[in-house]
Formats: sequence, structure tokens, C-alpha cells
Amino acid sequence: MNLSEIDPATFPPATPPGHLDRRGFLRLSALAGGGLALALYLRLPSDLLAAAPAAAAAGTPDGDFAPNLFVRITSAGEITILASNPEAGQGVKTALPMIIAEELDVAWTQVRVVQADLDPRLGRQVAGGSQATPTHYEPFRRLGATARFLLVAAAAAKWSVHASELSTPGDARVVHAASGRAASYGELAGAAALLPLPDEKTVPLKNPADFRVMGRRTGGVDNPAIVTGQPLFGIDTRRPGQLFATFVKCPVFGGKVRSANLDAVKALPGVKHACVIDAPGVSSGVAIVATTTWQAFKARDSLKVEWDEGRTAAESTAGFAAAAERAWADPGSGKILRNDGDFEAARAAAGANLVGARYTYPFLSHANLEPQNCTALFTPGALEVWAPTQAPQRGREAAAKALGLPPEAVTVRMTRMGGGFGRRLTNDFVAEAAAIARELPGVPVQLAWTRADDMQHDWYRPAGYHDLRAVLDSAGSLLGWSDHFVTFAAGYDTAEPSGVASLGPDEFPGRFLPHCLVRQTPLPNGIPMGPWRAPRASAQSFAHQSFLDELAVASGRDPVAFKLAVLGEPRAIPATGGKGPVYHTGRMAGVVRLAAEKSGWGTPLPKGSGRGLAFHFSHLGYAAIVVEVTVSPAGELTVDRVVVAADVGRQIINPSGAENQAEGSVVDGISSCLLQSITLDGGRVLQTNFGDMPLLRIAQSPKKIETHFLVTDNPPTGLGEPIIPPVPPALGNALFAATGKRIRSLPISAHDLSWS
Repeated sequence: MNLSEIDPATFPPATPPGHLDRRGFLRLSALAGGGLALALYLRLPSDLLAAAPAAAAAGTPDGDFAPNLFVRITSAGEITILASNPEAGQGVKTALPMIIAEELDVAWTQVRVVQADLDPRLGRQVAGGSQATPTHYEPFRRLGATARFLLVAAAAAKWSVHASELSTPGDARVVHAASGRAASYGELAGAAALLPLPDEKTVPLKNPADFRVMGRRTGGVDNPAIVTGQPLFGIDTRRPGQLFATFVKCPVFGGKVRSANLDAVKALPGVKHACVIDAPGVSSGVAIVATTTWQAFKARDSLKVEWDEGRTAAESTAGFAAAAERAWADPGSGKILRNDGDFEAARAAAGANLVGARYTYPFLSHANLEPQNCTALFTPGALEVWAPTQAPQRGREAAAKALGLPPEAVTVRMTRMGGGFGRRLTNDFVAEAAAIARELPGVPVQLAWTRADDMQHDWYRPAGYHDLRAVLDSAGSLLGWSDHFVTFAAGYDTAEPSGVASLGPDEFPGRFLPHCLVRQTPLPNGIPMGPWRAPRASAQSFAHQSFLDELAVASGRDPVAFKLAVLGEPRAIPATGGKGPVYHTGRMAGVVRLAAEKSGWGTPLPKGSGRGLAFHFSHLGYAAIVVEVTVSPAGELTVDRVVVAADVGRQIINPSGAENQAEGSVVDGISSCLLQSITLDGGRVLQTNFGDMPLLRIAQSPKKIETHFLVTDNPPTGLGEPIIPPVPPALGNALFAATGKRIRSLPISAHDLSWS
């Protein structure tokens, strides 16, 4: 799929085809060995639906149950919970099974978690959009609770007592306190498997006050393997007889191979094959397959390719900036996204104070530490891949398209990812590996990208250009807001913006002011763009929340008081046209006040030090950030402290994982705005490695990060993305407070921060 067309407000879809329904999400199956298994089944096509129960009931020769189940309890008492979603470091392989284990009422130490492969019967298998928790929380609670209900019912029948007399003490047992009898889940599993499924309304869920698993700090299930260097990641995949490949694409996006010295490359040591790849959905390029990765990489040094660079060769960072200036100068440029009240009349009113500024930010690479890779084994009519992908279903579709196979002929084995951040929602590397493997039937081939490949052939976070203006009344209150946003189209032949580059009409402070004018001008281009952690919000928040801070200064008011005044009274503000989530101002004000309180907002700081605050609503989560910095007179920056306040609902499943996500967002946010930039010239990316597109180093990281969760009576939501958007503007606002210098373009490292 073309990620430039994605609207991150709706991707990944919350209810994909074959989604779970509340009444039909459970199916029960007896183990061949007398155990209990519970599966989530979907609304499937009729042919697959007819086969599903038989597949579910199938046993294996050793008496264990076939995969594709979420809960499996053997007669020996072994408890297995399937981790259905891809794991990219966000912690879902631990957190989602914890939900089931909680309602099943077993100790976490009694559970074995197994990573699933792609299976349409398992529902939504995607890592993206911070959707794992809101999508699975209630269904997984009911799954675990139903298993517990049946086990209790089996014990009640066995002892001829009423189920209300029984309890589960949290250690995989059912207990009858009055008689002192107890039975393990393993002893009851066979009988429980024969009972009819209950009406879900009769299945009680636990009182959160009684939770024993959720809400407790829990280490990641993969941690022991990670710290001991066990193979978990895609790039660790090894199959018998495996070969290794590299794939060389045109340095200009969209360029094609004209000719290449393939015969000379084939004669090099270790090289088994070299060819031009031409497959649907795969960029034109040259594949080199060798005995080792090093031999493949070495051989590409001798590769000589003549490229047809195409029209994108005329594009550059400087050219895009000049195009933005021309758009701003044209009063008729841009499509109006929002036009509340009359901004022009408001700015012309007596006593009005017009404030304006322009904010810009560059393209960004995802910079995953694990480069893109995929191992593929092609046999006539079928393909098997081992892939670190955030969207395995789309990986299957991409591979099938490249080979002309039906999707069901492609088996996807999901591996752990060494970073995702949206990059692995696209599956170009899976399609490439499939096309290369077809050249060597019966031989497993691992495609590995170089670091330069990763930097120069990413699906980038879009650059953006904001011409912002605002009207303050004589008392310093914000009356009007205008943003002419110059962004990027989803290609050359459309006037529509890329989904990840578009500006929503409800972006704060839209809906909050009597006068609001928002325009958008997309620039035609050939640059691949895709979701980057908290798509749109992670970039646009820098411009909007920084400018709000400017307006607070212009009004002569404290930034926290000014922003709370814009939020106004606690209320729920619906999305324009109902196409989006409701914005609860009270929840946002709550995290703003919490961040201010915990940071000591308003207490004096030494000269050269400053605090900055920003907030953002993203992916159903409310987050406010306070950054505290010290800047030496020579301009040397130290991030002393970051205070995070977040409202992601009523339940933090795993506090350890939640804090990890918050702290990672802070580091990612600072790294992206302080150091990183992707620049283009001649249609190609100039950066090749971490030397010229650096990541934040330990010495540059905040000295202290404090995370505070404001628990509210709202459904739990995800944490992978909501916290990162306010980090860059909070840092920029802190730098202004420390130095008096306003940062309006990124990266910050391009600016002189010295002061006297």
C-alpha cells in the first residue's frame, strides 16, 4: 500500500474486516489431551467459517492443542497465552496477555506467553496507532473471565455445590472454603471444555480493586532473552541453507534500472546470484545474493548501474522551502479547512493585537536500530516469510502482489522488531525479499538493508511550513487564530495532501475560538512519506504549541494560565462532522495542572535556566510536558528534568511498561527536534548514517524524567504515541525562558543558543 495515502486518524483501522464482535468472540474447544482452550474467532467468509471449528478442535499427536488460540490449559496444568500483536518494544507481548491472566486469575509466573504468527482468526494483528490497548482491553478481559467462569462451573459440578460458594485465589486453583477442597485448573480443564459457553452478561469481571496482575510492575517476557543475546529479531532469523541478499535501488526516489554489470558481479567471491528485480509493488533495483551478508555488501561496491532518475531528480529541500514562500505570498493559495467567525474582521478590530510567526520542520527518518530485513523461502505456489513487521497482514498482501500469488499462499512468521515507530507499517522490505527469493526457489534468502539504505529509502515524516497569525484582545485573551499550512501532496498527480502530511480542521485551538481560519497548500512531490510515531501530531504540535507560548508572552500572562484559559471550562467538544474523537477539556486541563504542580511551575530558577510547558491530545490520550533546561552563556544545553503528566484512562496495565513508553517518548521527542533532519538535493537524501542524522546520546539525555498518570474513569488507551507530540514544543519553550531566543525551525542544533 502507499503510506502517503494513509490518514493517521483512521489508520490502523480499529475494526478491520473480520473484526471481533462482543457476542461471538469466544469459541470453546476440548484439547485432545483433556484440556481447555479458548479462542477468539471472527466473522469469517462462509468457506473459512465452516472450517474454523474443525481447525479449532484439532489436536496434535502429543495431546497438545493446535495453535491460533489465546488461552490454552493442558490437563497437566500448563497455561499458555498467545501474544497476537507484533512486538516492537512497546510491550504488548507482555501487557495484552496480562489482561487475560488477570481475569483468568492465575499468577503471572504460571503463564507461558507465545508469539503468534499471522492468522486472520486472531483479529487485529497490528502494531500502530496506539490501538492495542483500546482494541483488546475489554474483549481480553472477557476471554479470561469466561475461562475462569467455566473452570469454576466444572468444579461446582464435580463437588455438587453452587458456583457462588467457590473462589479462585489467583494461583490457577478453584477452592471450596467450606469443605477445604481445591482443584487445579489442569484437573478441571477437561470437564470445563465440555461445558456450553455462557452468555457473556452472566460472566462476572473482577473488581479492579482485586487485580493481582494488572497494575503491578512486570518485566517484559522477552527481557531474559534480550539481555542474554538470544535470537528474537527478524535479522536473527536463520534457516538451513540460508543465503543473504542486498538490494540496490536508485538514489533518486522513483528511479529505474537501465543497465547493470551483472556478469561482473556474479563472478565475485561468494556471490550466488545477481539480477534486476522487476515486480509489482517493488522499486526497481538490483539484487545480489551471496553466501554471507558481508560478501553481498562487498559485491555491491563493485556494482555499476545506469539509472533513469526520473522527475524527482529536480526536487530539493531548498526548492520546497521556496515553494512554501510562494504559497504564503499568494492570497488565493490553499484549501480552506476551517473558517469560523471572521478572522480578518477580528484582526482589524479596534484594540486588537496581531501576532505572527512562521514555523518549519524538516523531513525525518525513522532510524530504526534494526535495519529493514526479511527472510523469505519461495517454493512454487507458496511463500513463507520471517518478518519484523508492524502490519503482517499488509506484509502478506505486499508479498503476494509481488509474486502474483493469492494472499493465503503466503505464511507470515512474526518476529520481534528492533524499533518500529511507524516505519514497519509499510512492507516494502517484505515485498523485496519475496521477489528476490523467487529467483532461488527452495532456498531461504535473508534480505538485509544497510544503514544507508535505511536512511535514504525510508518513508519519511513529512516536512511542514506554518504561517501562523493570532489576534489578542486588549485584555490579552486569544480571539482569533490563522494557520496557512504548506505541506506535501500524495504524489505528483493529485492536489490532495499525503494522509500523514495533512492538517486536521480540529487541530487545537480549532473549535476553541470564535475566529479560526485554517488553510492548507500541498506541494506536488515524489518523496515517500509514512507514519512516524504520533503521525502529524509529533510535528505539527511543535508549531502550534510553540506559537501558543509566544502568544502567552505577548499577552503578558503566565503560559500555564494562558493555555488553561484557551481550554476554558470542562466540557466535551465533539469532532467536526463527527469524524474524530471527542476532546474533553477537563481531562486536558487536569494533566496541564498536574504537570505544572509536579514541576514546581513558577518557582524561581537561576539565570540561564528555564521551564517550558506544552500539551497535546493524540491517539485518545491527553499529555502535558514540562521541560526544564539550563543553557550556558556559550550556548551549551543541558536538559535537567522532564515532567510527564498523562491521562490514558482508568487502568495502567503494566506500570513498568507504561513508564518505559513515557520515557522513550521523551527521549525520542528530544532527539528528533534537537538533532535530526533529512535534507534532499537532486531528489536524493544526503544523510547516510547516524553521523549526519544523529540519535540522542546518553550524555545529552534528560538528567531526570518523572512520569505521573492521572487516573480517570475513562476507557484505557494506548501509550506509544500520545506523549511524544508535546515534547519538542515544551523544549523550545524552555529554551526561550532560559535564553530569550525563540526557536521556530528544527532541528534546534542548527541554532545559536548563546546568550549574555
